[in-house]
Amino acid sequence: MKSGPAAKSFSLFDAVIYFALALILLMVLLPCLYVLLSSFSTKSEMLSRGFYLIPRDWTLNSYGYLFNNHNFTASYWNAIKITLGGTAISISVTTLMAYGLSRTWLRGRKAFNVMVLFTLLFSGGIIPTYLLTSQLGLLNTYWALFLNNAILPFNLIVMRSFFQNTPKELEEAARIDGCGEWTLFFRVILPLSLASVTTFIMFYASFYWNSYFQAILFISDSQKQPLQVFLRQIVLESGNSLESVSNGYEYGPPVQMAVVVMASIPMLIMYPFFQKYFDKGMLVGSVKG
Repeated sequence: MKSGPAAKSFSLFDAVIYFALALILLMVLLPCLYVLLSSFSTKSEMLSRGFYLIPRDWTLNSYGYLFNNHNFTASYWNAIKITLGGTAISISVTTLMAYGLSRTWLRGRKAFNVMVLFTLLFSGGIIPTYLLTSQLGLLNTYWALFLNNAILPFNLIVMRSFFQNTPKELEEAARIDGCGEWTLFFRVILPLSLASVTTFIMFYASFYWNSYFQAILFISDSQKQPLQVFLRQIVLESGNSLESVSNGYEYGPPVQMAVVVMASIPMLIMYPFFQKYFDKGMLVGSVKG
């Protein structure tokens, strides 16, 4: 055993910290495990047993019901289209505007920054936004979601701060080599900003995937509504108001759990690939405001 100042002793304080972390971990994992494992239960078991984690009879009935339900598959595909299209538009517009606002040579830069900050604190309101979207003819189109959320002010401010921290020497060297503003942005600034851009790709993707309120506000066509709207319908409505049997698969509480699981899978798959950029992208972008 090592002794002296370099040796780390296990104290009562450490034990309390580990116990608290284990308790928090259990509180986070328990609902997730309950939802996941309950989705493999039968309807009768879930209605009769109450709370449990390990099902007695394992079945894929819930997932069979979902994949044989046209509304589920359509809403899932709609959510994928909204997420991919919205993220591509938002990250493109946000990076371009953040880069412009980070340049000291831009005329009116301070006024634009004040307007961005104003929209962060105050919004136009639901009714004016709906009326404007309606007058533009965007209702029941995905453009209503894309254009109303093209730039989220918080993301823009943090990304602008990141661009302000890029080395000025690299910009000067690129300009001496004859780079124009577009070449400088795409070949010098953007590669250096990979961590920040990747972080906000994850933010925007999560935002669009979980879009619910604006979807029911702007999209009334059930064939265009995303997964979160279907998720609300199937979780909150009673089984009597839904199709009880679909191609031999019975509807019940396990189906509700299965919808939650299916809605969580894309984000759970995406996060590990983006996690290594997350801390760096947020910390570097928040150093200078």
